[in-house]
Amino acid sequence: MISVIIPIYNEEENLTTLITQLNGVLKDIGISHEIIAVDDGSNDGSLNILKNLVKKNKLLKIVTFKINQGQTSAIMAGIENSNGNIIIPIDGDLQNDPNDIKKLIEKLNKGYDVVSGWRKNRKDSFFSRTLVSMIANWLISKVSGVKLHDYGCTLKAYKKDILKNIKLYGEMHRFIPIYARWQGGKVTEIEVNHYPRLNGKSKYGLSRIFKVILDIFVVTFLNKYFTKPIYIFGGFGLFLLLLCFFSIICMLVLKFYYNLSMIQTPLPMVIVMTFVSGILSILMGLLAEILVRTYYESQNKPSYLISQLINFNKKK
Repeated sequence: MISVIIPIYNEEENLTTLITQLNGVLKDIGISHEIIAVDDGSNDGSLNILKNLVKKNKLLKIVTFKINQGQTSAIMAGIENSNGNIIIPIDGDLQNDPNDIKKLIEKLNKGYDVVSGWRKNRKDSFFSRTLVSMIANWLISKVSGVKLHDYGCTLKAYKKDILKNIKLYGEMHRFIPIYARWQGGKVTEIEVNHYPRLNGKSKYGLSRIFKVILDIFVVTFLNKYFTKPIYIFGGFGLFLLLLCFFSIICMLVLKFYYNLSMIQTPLPMVIVMTFVSGILSILMGLLAEILVRTYYESQNKPSYLISQLINFNKKK
């Protein structure tokens, strides 16, 4: 079964056309399907239009948010309320082409867990959208090691099994392929169509790149240091303590070999600051270790992912 998820925020002029197009495409594919429209606190007529559409379409389902909570939350709500084993998010602004869904599914059926859309010929403003996206995609690919041309393209296809251990927060929906790869999933991309926005206004701008940079730090930390936070906090603390020791040596050399008084340099202040900060960083690492153990043990969560067990007898 296919579950198509549409995150919607103020798209009243596009919804009727989009749902009509999706119905035609999904009917031609010939697989059982559902369309889940997630109204992300729209303040226009989007919700009323959806309610009218659902009366004529039994396969259309609506999830509504009380307030605007962002595209990631909308996609996550759609995933958690879906019944399909194939999940396909698509934008509600008619810039994605519903006809590309068939290509995504065909590629997914060749053994992939995630098929990401690549808007190679993107029809957006170059400086405010396309350039920002190019920079963000380059940064994400470099840091994560998962090389995709277009992380920001909503149109993707996922096998639901690969999503069951993924929880999305903030603006993390674009990083699902990375999470999937880290869990052993096979990820690829294909070119998809992209059209200029005809109705409504874009919800993104230049400020998005700063959010992406911060999200990259979060994703990298969660991947490399979540189960061993002492490595990053303790490592930084040890660096500061080494800097403190080096400053002490410099201060003594200046005092006894160059007859320069300690108070004539900023070194005493540097020594105090690096020593205190180093000790605090190590203590934070120890506290983070306690929290990680509490997180796993209190919920009986494993700290590993098993692909399969062979020749094991089931425990009684």
